[in-house]
Amino acid sequence: MIGSGPNGLAAALTLARAGAAVTVLEARDDIGGGTRTVQPFGDGILVDHCAAFHPMALQSPALAGLDRYGLEWAWPEIDAAHPLDDGPAALLHRSVDKTAARLGRDGRRWKALFGFSSRRWPTLAPDVLGPVVHVPRHPLLMGRFGAPTVLPAALLARFFKGERARALFLGTAAHAMRPLTEPVSSAIGMGILTAGHHDGWPVVVGGTQALTTAMAKALTDAGGRIETGVRITSLSQMPAADAILLNVSPAVALQLCGDKLPAGTRRSYSRFRPGPGVFKVDFAVEGGVPWRDPEVGRAGTVHLGGAPKEIITNERAVAGGRMPERPSVLLGQQYLADPTRSHRDVHPVYSYAHVPTGYDGDATDALICQVERFAPGFRDRIVNTHVTRPADFAAGNANWIGGDILTGSKDPISLLLGPRPLRNPYRTGIPGVYLCSAAAPPGPGAHGMAGHHAARLAIRDLGLG
Repeated sequence: MIGSGPNGLAAALTLARAGAAVTVLEARDDIGGGTRTVQPFGDGILVDHCAAFHPMALQSPALAGLDRYGLEWAWPEIDAAHPLDDGPAALLHRSVDKTAARLGRDGRRWKALFGFSSRRWPTLAPDVLGPVVHVPRHPLLMGRFGAPTVLPAALLARFFKGERARALFLGTAAHAMRPLTEPVSSAIGMGILTAGHHDGWPVVVGGTQALTTAMAKALTDAGGRIETGVRITSLSQMPAADAILLNVSPAVALQLCGDKLPAGTRRSYSRFRPGPGVFKVDFAVEGGVPWRDPEVGRAGTVHLGGAPKEIITNERAVAGGRMPERPSVLLGQQYLADPTRSHRDVHPVYSYAHVPTGYDGDATDALICQVERFAPGFRDRIVNTHVTRPADFAAGNANWIGGDILTGSKDPISLLLGPRPLRNPYRTGIPGVYLCSAAAPPGPGAHGMAGHHAARLAIRDLGLG
């Protein structure tokens, strides 16, 4: 196993539980990839490096049983908020009814879109968290959920009549970091919202690193091994193994496998492109963020994208390589659910702006201005800042080219078919070598399902179950 991010650990754990002898090789001195927590401000203030909110994780079989190894979830009072320049913010609660109650005339439409599927999320989740192209276990249920996901998010948002419901939907759909006018750009937002209306948007107590720690403990308990500080640049460096799983981007897989890859796979991997990057600023804030709408101060996640038209325009610009004056910002107040992350009255506020791939400018002030827009006086409460530029993300993780933390563009073909269209997305074409990163379906997230699916395929090939 190469790579100890959530998919690598999930794949290793799945294999070890099936009786395979597993070794995970990690180039860094620490494990976890995007599921790490750091302390850039000292004083025990905990900041998630990348993965921070986990609405898709609770139904993941890759994470089953980790409560025995210390994994603990916590929920904010309000899962997410989308403040607007005028009027109250749109608020996302775990309850569909409670969410709908604040959306006025769109409340009934919100319930129509999310109520049925969210109530059946545990039955639906295995299909949603699997490869997109497969025979569903529950075809009618999957069909009802899946029909809206093929639409452009900008078009599906017109199902709602008011600005708040549209903004709440589009702000979540923007997690895909793709133009919201593209087909299938509704898919990631629909998945997050449906899962969240059943399981909420929890955080990990003690920081997302605690998820990595629990997975590592479960793996070693199952007989697996983890070696850090081992940088693999070619498959020829690997010891003899019946199966090798690569928790890497297609670009890195090309470097590792070289001419061993079939010509078709080489062409597909070489065409796989990074998506937009992120410019992250973590803040230590005294007294928290002074939101104009106090209800936003109860939300674990805040989408700062403004009105629906602004969200659509900004995502199109970023995907086209242009930096907006007021970029879309995702802000996290994880300390509301997990007070252990704060130090006295100084709280960590997590945020990142969507920026073009490889953006080399400084978006710090633009990001602060976006927060100030909805929380006047925020700047005066900042005690300290920690900036992670796209180049910093890329330097710390070879999979995140140009600061793309999603491990590849989530354009319609890549999202639906993965990096190897019309072929099994987990197979590389080299016997016994599998791709298990977030570049493969179902895509990014701390749920570990790409790793789990790749490992299940390897288990079948090895005759272990």
